[in-house]
Amino acid sequence: MHACVHEAALAALMICDPSRKCAATTALREHWLAGGLDRVTAADIDAPLRAPGRPTRPQLVAPAQLAGRKTAHREGHAALLHAIAHIEFNAINLALDCVYRFRSQARAFHDDWIKVAAEEAYHFDLVCERLAALGFAYGDFPAHDGLWDMACRTAHDLLARMALVPRVLEARGLDATPPIMNKLRAAGDQASVAVLEIILRDEIGHVAIGDRWFRAQCAVRGLEPEATYVQLIDDFRAPRPQPPLHIEARLAAGFSAAELEHLSRPRQRRE
Repeated sequence: MHACVHEAALAALMICDPSRKCAATTALREHWLAGGLDRVTAADIDAPLRAPGRPTRPQLVAPAQLAGRKTAHREGHAALLHAIAHIEFNAINLALDCVYRFRSQARAFHDDWIKVAAEEAYHFDLVCERLAALGFAYGDFPAHDGLWDMACRTAHDLLARMALVPRVLEARGLDATPPIMNKLRAAGDQASVAVLEIILRDEIGHVAIGDRWFRAQCAVRGLEPEATYVQLIDDFRAPRPQPPLHIEARLAAGFSAAELEHLSRPRQRRE
């Protein structure tokens, strides 16, 4: 294990085998909490990591190429769980990248994102267990690279990263999870529903962490957070939230009622 937490995070980030990555991420948090890793205050790393550690499968394709996931059929049921596993795998890398990259931040920042990484590894293992129960494994279905693409696009700017990854892409999971749970419940897969209950509970906390550091960056730069958020979505052409929003979860994660009312409105086309 590296003595520097940033290099230890990079080492875990670059592991390709999912099981080894999860184990390394869990060990990283244990070592950090035990005081075995030092934080080195330095300039942030601007250059994006185009190729993080990942297995040769799943095949990465454009989102439009992904087939529908109907839980009435075993393969569709597994494909839905596989999509969740892929999100969790990417979320491990995203959290580790924050620890590796944003070295100018306080110890509390790294503490938060190490915690997130370890919880995402736990989620990934839980979903893979459900996939295995159906006779499938991570890598058996194609997936897309939207989450990591946004990580690369925001590598140079912590403000944009906190706005567009936790507060946009991961917050979409807060909205999507209850309907997915309903599908799995209708398919009789209560065990997977229980896993998603754990994930939803923890992801509210993860989005809240992103919200906290986004607002902290806005304060440092003298920016109004909610107007800045909408501007960043437009500037980066990030996907806007699609109603219905999970209002209760988003409020718990730090969104204001006024902000959610604004985000719930149909978007006006620009002339």
